[in-house]
Amino acid sequence: MTEHTHAAPPPLVSEVQLSAGPVAYQDTGGDGPVVVLLHGVAMDGSLWRHVVADLRPDYRCVVPTLPLGGHRRPMKPDADLSVLGVARLVAEFLDALDLTDVTLVMNDWGGAQALVADGRDQRIGKLVITSCEAFDNFPPGLPGSQLYASAKVPGGLNLAFALLRFKPMRRLPMTWGRMSKRPVPDRVMDAWFRPLWTSAEIRRDLRRYVLGVPPRTELLWWAEKLRDFDRPALVVWAAEDKVMPPEHGRRLAELLPKGELIEIPDSRTLIPEDQPQQLASAIRAFLRKL
Repeated sequence: MTEHTHAAPPPLVSEVQLSAGPVAYQDTGGDGPVVVLLHGVAMDGSLWRHVVADLRPDYRCVVPTLPLGGHRRPMKPDADLSVLGVARLVAEFLDALDLTDVTLVMNDWGGAQALVADGRDQRIGKLVITSCEAFDNFPPGLPGSQLYASAKVPGGLNLAFALLRFKPMRRLPMTWGRMSKRPVPDRVMDAWFRPLWTSAEIRRDLRRYVLGVPPRTELLWWAEKLRDFDRPALVVWAAEDKVMPPEHGRRLAELLPKGELIEIPDSRTLIPEDQPQQLASAIRAFLRKL
């Protein structure tokens, strides 16, 4: 892994207008190969801050903040924010920035797998799937089922996230306790949750997403369509994942025609938080071989 002797300036923050509304993103710039990194629910692109710090000397890192609850500006009232709708928004984002031969990296959120099934993967040259939703694990595990239950009740998301103002609540199994072995820094989580604390429209957007999970048959079909992805793919899974079963990582690697698997020890779902250096090294090694 590349050693850096001084801190790099923060990536440029920009915004692009898409059909669903404005999407903010960070872009480190440069003429290196493009790596696009996607985060999960109630987070923003800062999930990738350590990985981006490692990759940016050699790669152009583009990190959108998806409309999954951590976004600062609400989407249009009629926006399709189902799982497939957000996946299509990722494809639209790549089109809008005219990014080609992209290495698409995802963690926690598995919706980007739908891009392949939906035939929207032409701009993706390589795929890196790290511990995330897969097969019928949508919404995932105990935290996902709790979020789904909250979204079904009027005012439920407001209450659920209001409770997360209290720091001890963040480490409970049904909230974020199973997502990482080490607590995510409070200042980072505060920034993730602030839009949900302060905006009814952001909570509306998240509710649409959480309730927009397709039937199990469609989810399993998405996974099966990964057999059609004929480009290089790397599956990186947390060996101690409590939310995304490690067996899913092995199954995904077998489905992908050019898939390979790495399991990272001493980590749960949020590998960019628990083991960012190991993850960055795995991505670098994968891209160097190609």
